[in-house]
Amino acid sequence: MSFSQFGDKFTQHSGISRLMEDMGEGLRTPGTIMLGGGNPAQIPAMSDYFHQLLQQMHTEGKLTDALCNYDGPRGKTVLLEELATLLRTTLGWQISAQNIALTNGSQSAFFYLFNLFAGRRADGSKKRVLFPLAPEYLGYADAGLDEGLFVSAKPNIELLPEGQFKYHVDFDHLPMTEDVGLICVSRPTNPTGNVITDAELIQLDALAQQHEVPLLIDNAYGVPFPGIIFSEARPLWNPNIILCMSLSKLGLPGSRCGIIIADEKTIGAISNMNGIISLAPGSIGPAIACEMIQRGDLLRLSEEVIKPFYQEKVTRTIEIIRRYLPEDRCLIHKPEGAIFLWLWFRDLPISTEALYHRLKARGVLMVPGHFFFPGLEQAWPHTHQCMRMNYVPDADKIERAVQILAEEIEEAWRA
Repeated sequence: MSFSQFGDKFTQHSGISRLMEDMGEGLRTPGTIMLGGGNPAQIPAMSDYFHQLLQQMHTEGKLTDALCNYDGPRGKTVLLEELATLLRTTLGWQISAQNIALTNGSQSAFFYLFNLFAGRRADGSKKRVLFPLAPEYLGYADAGLDEGLFVSAKPNIELLPEGQFKYHVDFDHLPMTEDVGLICVSRPTNPTGNVITDAELIQLDALAQQHEVPLLIDNAYGVPFPGIIFSEARPLWNPNIILCMSLSKLGLPGSRCGIIIADEKTIGAISNMNGIISLAPGSIGPAIACEMIQRGDLLRLSEEVIKPFYQEKVTRTIEIIRRYLPEDRCLIHKPEGAIFLWLWFRDLPISTEALYHRLKARGVLMVPGHFFFPGLEQAWPHTHQCMRMNYVPDADKIERAVQILAEEIEEAWRA
């Protein structure tokens, strides 16, 4: 038995595959401390809210309706209408339900969009996706049908007080060549927690319009929901921007609901792709989100419950890290959003891939940094000096994991 080229590409081992395997193995292994995956916290107030909401939806027959009926290929119509109204009234965006489509999770949305705007064209040319600010989400790396679909740029690094740093877009060295068919940036960024500034985002939007390519913004953690963002950041959308959102970080990753906001031509294309590949998006997540909007809870809970929870967690986690790892051993990217900390072990005598294996042997799972630089064409030692950690687990588990991390780093320096 042999596979097609498609089969060979999408059955090979990848960074996202290893991450998910580690998560599965870790969940089956007693005592493993999971700091590697992207699962959001089960916030007690949100869990209680969803429990009560689902009970009410069941009593009213809305849950059965969502389970027992297909939606259209763009997703649940009532949610598209409610969401468009919400964004018009709160943000002033000139959109309608025709500007929105749902997908079975954001990962499938990016697979659609990358291959819609990049790859081989009918005239034989090939377009690529530009990531203007690496590091970026590792789940992007293998989402292209063609090899070499991505190109990325090294950032400028600003050193900050208290052992922190921040990445900025290096506009002077962006590889904005004729073969770029799409610009993609996440805000906040997984893995770093970086939030590109309003000025950077506006400049990227102008660059995209100048080159007549879309600007794709991954807003899975951003505003207006779920609102896991701790710096000032103005949401941006216009017909040249494709904005992707999600229900996962509200606390509903199992609902697998991604949201795409774009011009009507792009939304029509996504609708057709949905119909061919999956008939229609799932209905449970959209039904829950629709109820949240109608009750006035979606934005309220994002601001009053979700954001404060994560802000307190990240502050406490940094305090723990600093008890065991001083600034000369570990720099921390300024935590501006998302659910991760990005640690930079500058001048560490071993790679973070080697450090990952040492930690795994002691029951601590983190993710080495080199997976987060898709499309970076030049060697850069920095890619092997960083790691991503999820700060969601309980404080006692984080403290034990950081203690082990500090021990392994000291051992590496002594060797």
